[in-house]
Amino acid sequence: MKLSRPVSWFLLAFGVWSWVIWVTFVKNLIKDSSGLAFDDGHPTAYFWVHLLLAVVSFVLGTVVGVIGLRGVRALRRIS
Repeated sequence: MKLSRPVSWFLLAFGVWSWVIWVTFVKNLIKDSSGLAFDDGHPTAYFWVHLLLAVVSFVLGTVVGVIGLRGVRALRRIS
């Protein structure tokens, strides 16, 4: 499959964006003082569900970003 230049860059940007957003979210989740993420110092179900969402998003963001990166590299070889 051949990706166009805009699609390749979009996928790469989406992968980077996903990492930036979810790293920020996990940092905020760990520092949570509202009582949602931790109850007496122990992680709650809220914490585990959102950590799982972040991990899945890291994986998907990485996969999408790598596809975009490969598309950009392939286009540079052709040009």
